[in-house]
Amino acid sequence: MAVEIRFTAASVAKVRFAVSPLGETVLALRILLGTGGHAVHQPWVLRARPLLAGEHELPLLQALIAGPMPSFLFPVPQERLPSMATELGLLRATEEAFFRREYSAVLGREETPEPTALLPRLVEALHRCHELLIAPHWGRMRAVLEADIGRRALTLVDGGAQALFTELHRDLAWDGDQLVVHGRRTPHAIYTVDTGQHGLVLLPSVFNWPNVGVDKSPVTAASIRYPAVGIGLLWEAPPPTPAGLSPVLGRTRTALLTALAEPLTTTALASHLGITPSAVSQHLGALRGAGLVSTQRTGRTALHLRTERATNLLGTSAP
Repeated sequence: MAVEIRFTAASVAKVRFAVSPLGETVLALRILLGTGGHAVHQPWVLRARPLLAGEHELPLLQALIAGPMPSFLFPVPQERLPSMATELGLLRATEEAFFRREYSAVLGREETPEPTALLPRLVEALHRCHELLIAPHWGRMRAVLEADIGRRALTLVDGGAQALFTELHRDLAWDGDQLVVHGRRTPHAIYTVDTGQHGLVLLPSVFNWPNVGVDKSPVTAASIRYPAVGIGLLWEAPPPTPAGLSPVLGRTRTALLTALAEPLTTTALASHLGITPSAVSQHLGALRGAGLVSTQRTGRTALHLRTERATNLLGTSAP
């Protein structure tokens, strides 16, 4: 299967990035239900699958997620970093006609349940699954996704749209006024997606890795999910904290520097270290003053990363 995403001059100017906690939750459930997934996620799967067994709406989730998935499960984010609650609100507000069309087409059933009865159940089930399976890791996941967006934005600035699309995935190819997404299973089938007046949203993904996915029936903006860079390190156990620094910096600040081998938010650090965000902020302030941590702010989000000085310090103090 190939998908041709057609652009106009106006829609090329509306290419943007976003992160989708709802999309990641749905794709994570797909892996846990035994469809798709990659060995890179196996450490997470081994911990998460037993937790899912107690979900009482598991039959509903299996019906909608284990096979071909309806597009209403993936509402296009209207902002770069929406909350899970915001995205669940979009899902709950799915138009009835679109819901019935997608449900019937994907599941092959002429009779469809009432959206007002099914959607609230689905929203609550996805909320529970997110809190149980994704939220404990979301700070680290979001940091990886945001770092990927930062990298792609630089590619767009340096090389333009063609360079951006070429770099995203080997299955993407820019061809004149359209982006072609090449498939491998049914290469002779072709879908056409028109970006129209809404443009295209690019969504880096953890749980769609290493594949690229396209919404073939968008209601608003077209969207592509592509594998984010850095997924291979996401589930690795953190390295041991260098013992030699702890008496000097303190155990918490040493652990914080060790964690900041990759960019992380204050919330992610708090979750990782088991302390409050305000305590993390205080430690970061001291480390920043010592030239051991740098912070980059984008809107309301701050990403922290240890400096080269801190990396050298950790390396020379390791036992």
